[in-house]
Amino acid sequence: MVRVKICGITNPADARLATELGAHALGFNFYEKSPRVVSPADAWEMRRKLAPFVSAIGIFVDWKPSVVTALATSLRLDAVQLHGDECGHNVDDCSERLPVIKALHVGPEFSEKEFRRFRSAAAFLLDAAPDADRPKQFGGTGKTIDWSLARKFATTHRIILAGGLTPENVAEAICIVRPYAVDVASGVESRPGKKDPGKLRAFFIEVARAQRDFS
Repeated sequence: MVRVKICGITNPADARLATELGAHALGFNFYEKSPRVVSPADAWEMRRKLAPFVSAIGIFVDWKPSVVTALATSLRLDAVQLHGDECGHNVDDCSERLPVIKALHVGPEFSEKEFRRFRSAAAFLLDAAPDADRPKQFGGTGKTIDWSLARKFATTHRIILAGGLTPENVAEAICIVRPYAVDVASGVESRPGKKDPGKLRAFFIEVARAQRDFS
């Protein structure tokens, strides 16, 4: 079964619809420069109303491990996603308290050694590398990655596939990569931070179709 994480949730209506459609996890972004940033207070209001068995994931970019784990504990997050340039020691420190998803930015120089740097991570999210003119845009670029490369890594690692997924391409991506999960933010939005109900429904329909095709 391919799990679905809807990232960049900023309001209760989107959280509710994503959950009703079958999301396994919702991502709450605490990166202050993101158009999908949410305050801890607003995140808590959504997190405390989540249905049972729906995971709440906090997205952080280059925060100190002690601050990450303190906020994650106070909000009762199920895991944290480290989406910046965190070093292996920071991932290790956070992993002592709760599961860590380490985001890896897949560019021309990407290789297996990236995984070895973060051995304590519970899973790896593969996302597109930031553009040269926007080096601090961590995620939400709308760009896809090399799916054949992702497929190779998915045979040996728990891979969450991100980067430019939409209702139009997610079924193909799943069939090629066979990831542990898929992650989408901008691909199901009407504007940054606001999900489009039609696109969100279509995304789940295509995920289900892909799973039928290779099951």
